[in-house]
Amino acid sequence: MTIKSSLLFAIIFSFLACESGEKKAPIAQAVITQKEENPTPQNFNSYWYSGKAEISSYDVKQSRYGEMRDAEVVLVFVTEPFSLSKQVKLDRPKEAGEDKVSVMKLNNVRKFNTGIYDYSILTSTFTPIDSKNHPLTLKSTTSIQEWCGQTYTQLNLDGDNYQFKQFSYLESDGDEEKTLKATLLEEDLMTRIRINNGALALGETSLIPSTIYSRFSHKNMQPETATISKKTIANTLQYTITYTTIERTLTIDVENTFPYKIMKWTEDNGDDLITTATLKSSLHEPYWNQKSVADEAQRDALKLVK
Repeated sequence: MTIKSSLLFAIIFSFLACESGEKKAPIAQAVITQKEENPTPQNFNSYWYSGKAEISSYDVKQSRYGEMRDAEVVLVFVTEPFSLSKQVKLDRPKEAGEDKVSVMKLNNVRKFNTGIYDYSILTSTFTPIDSKNHPLTLKSTTSIQEWCGQTYTQLNLDGDNYQFKQFSYLESDGDEEKTLKATLLEEDLMTRIRINNGALALGETSLIPSTIYSRFSHKNMQPETATISKKTIANTLQYTITYTTIERTLTIDVENTFPYKIMKWTEDNGDDLITTATLKSSLHEPYWNQKSVADEAQRDALKLVK
């Protein structure tokens, strides 16, 4: 489908939606001009609605303060019932009615040391499974803790915008609230890949860079322009995300069969120090029920070292 025909379809679709009186979620330009695939129901539902989460550990070489550090990342993918209005996980989803939406949640946990002190970073991203009616991620949060202090950043979808809030111990950052034009998030590229059978929309797009990048580089978070391309390498799909308005390039390697696990990724900010993450181990487990001392053996299965 060409960009011109996609735009025509989007215009017709929007007109019909208005005529029918239906309230539709805002559709970002980047979403409607590029094709994404729908999940295969049988495989997708049996895996993602099995009452389990996918937990994967990664060996990481992390660039920070001009040097490479040994690091570890854990990615936790799981589906959850989510409130459209409150943008939190629902306690009683059966009572939520039309306020309920199923999301793919990604908890991205990153830990590493810088000399004597350590960093601990957690990003949570909530992307609707139903991308046709809810094409944009509803919420993304990032907390960064290290010995100097902590920062917390949150994006909440509000119509055609993201409401941005940030709290920091640094005077230069301070506490900040602003509105950003709603578009794709770098934080949700991996959830989109998992939802869409390993597919990611290609071409030029508007993209809000990751919070980790924005905080580490002390850059204001705002939409940037990027180009997404793809090539096949052995049994993996490799996506390259090249920003044209900032100096940052990502690659994400995805297995080419269901469930399309994230095998590897790199982050290059133009300083010749490339952060690299490589899959170590993966489990499909209800980890929230595995909290006894005996369950610590699962950490060995994940090859966790921290």
